[in-house]
Amino acid sequence: MMKESYFKRVHAQTATRFWINNVTREQARLAIDAGAVGCTQNPAYSWKMMQSPEEADYVGTLLNPILQREPDDTKALVALQRTLVERVAEQFLPLYEKSGGNEGLVSIQGDPFHEDYDTIVRCARYNCENAPNMIAKIPVTEEGLRAIETVLREEISVNATEVLSVRQALDVCRVYRRATEGMGRKPKLYFSHITGILDQYLTEQAARQSIDVCPDALWQAGIAAAKKAYWMAREICPEIGFIGGGARGLQHFTEMVGADACITINWKGTADRLLEEDPPVVQRFFMPTPASVVEELRAKLPDFRKGYDADALQAADYESFGPVVLFRSGFEDAWKNALDFIAARRI
Repeated sequence: MMKESYFKRVHAQTATRFWINNVTREQARLAIDAGAVGCTQNPAYSWKMMQSPEEADYVGTLLNPILQREPDDTKALVALQRTLVERVAEQFLPLYEKSGGNEGLVSIQGDPFHEDYDTIVRCARYNCENAPNMIAKIPVTEEGLRAIETVLREEISVNATEVLSVRQALDVCRVYRRATEGMGRKPKLYFSHITGILDQYLTEQAARQSIDVCPDALWQAGIAAAKKAYWMAREICPEIGFIGGGARGLQHFTEMVGADACITINWKGTADRLLEEDPPVVQRFFMPTPASVVEELRAKLPDFRKGYDADALQAADYESFGPVVLFRSGFEDAWKNALDFIAARRI
């Protein structure tokens, strides 16, 4: 009997699903062949494509007509991003159609420098108006939560992103219940817990501040918070889907195996390595985090406590929460680089 590839075995043996993040067209094809059933794209995507040797010319052919009709660089970038992501959505459309809309979803997030309520809502409508399998990716901030509620009421499905605390996940649940009350066919809502970024932030903070924390405990920090967010959200609102994101190591996929969840990873450096290493499929997600680990992390890392405790933050705090700032900063840098690329191309 021929052995199936790693992600296909994960799908066959568990409820965990493989999603791919920020893909080129070829990476999308490879990921789908390997078993990917969904895709997330973030504000760094256009800059990645502009830098890609195999995609740069393709980007130029899409960008030139946009520049001719759109004098504003930001609006041109928004249009380019939608066009690029729509082409990826086309690759996932057969999965969407075959599954009745349960697979093949592709999420898209807008300008990271303009995340007020009005702009988020307008961008979500714009990004999702053409492709049936594209869903709005909206940050869980105070403004973002308002926007999520409005978009859901308009029956636009949402990936609620930049979730780096349990409290954010719980707020998303409450918004979904309120927005969809009385609806017949409800839009889909996922929340993305950015587990790898939380680990990165806490690891860098511990090193920077010379905090003496056990490496074994620190390694489990993001996973511990993700598990708590997962179980608490399922108790309040089981209809909502969970996405694990921000992978910074293979463990940010393998430790999630077993969860009824979609785990999104990059192709290069994570998905390709898992396919090459072909580890056994082991359902690790249901193993509880030792109480001693949680106690040490809560005692020594205040920002872990903020991310782990259900009452440690308020909605007004989300945008300035350290791990959220770290995550968003990468998007802002890439968005600015893409704007500079567009400005230079006009000359």
